[in-house]
Amino acid sequence: MNERDRRRRRATDDLIDRVALEEFSAHHGGQLLHPVAVVIAAYKEAENIERVVKSMPAEIGGEAVSVVVVVDGEDDGTSAIARAAGALAVIAPVNRGQGAALRLGYRVAREYGARFVVTADADGQCDPDDLARALGPVMSGEKDFVNGSRRLGATHNRDGVRNAGVVVYAALISLLTRTKVTDTANPIRAFRAELTAHLTLEEPQYQASELLISALSHGVSYGEVPVTMLTRAGGASKKGGNLAYGYRYGKVVLRTYWRERLSRRARGQRPPAPR
Repeated sequence: MNERDRRRRRATDDLIDRVALEEFSAHHGGQLLHPVAVVIAAYKEAENIERVVKSMPAEIGGEAVSVVVVVDGEDDGTSAIARAAGALAVIAPVNRGQGAALRLGYRVAREYGARFVVTADADGQCDPDDLARALGPVMSGEKDFVNGSRRLGATHNRDGVRNAGVVVYAALISLLTRTKVTDTANPIRAFRAELTAHLTLEEPQYQASELLISALSHGVSYGEVPVTMLTRAGGASKKGGNLAYGYRYGKVVLRTYWRERLSRRARGQRPPAPR
């Protein structure tokens, strides 16, 4: 993608975000978030979103929690169900991908007063008890960024190819970033809300790897905690076949790494020391 196309996509994204934020503000009346925002990207998850929202903790580490569900276009009733269940819903008028949806959710968290962000999936694969485990080191100041790891914990997924991909991409990103990583695509991620304002996030999909590589390239203090990956509560995965998913995910990994490497050079910075 050339610079002209990038500028066009950014302008389109800004317009879509602005429409979503205006609807959010009109519906929720400028309501400020609690200190902890659980950000969930949802695309056609009407079957699962109520139980997911209702399973979220009311507080983490003694701080109240707001659940922010970002509906990624083509709303099948997910937003109304999420709001009825007690969540704040942000509705993007156009389907762009999980990365764009999460980026919008991070923005809402920052601009509406949350101090901490922890992410979860809309399909019920996250154990709600794991959110506090991931966010704890961030709230205490021990870490800047914490990933959940199914390899340190457990997974109920019996797809051998998908599980092998977790190992392969963890090894690749560990090599590229000089940081020990065991699970690069876990849905549970925790950090201070303002962190994402200082990172370049532009991928519409597979943003877990972009966020991780970008954060590590900026020298954040990184950690992992064991979590349990459950099976999808209902419906079918939107990720597609394993080979296509793995190929596209790998492209984002390499593209993000190269972008961050060039950015460090432009700033005159050396790569972070091995961690």
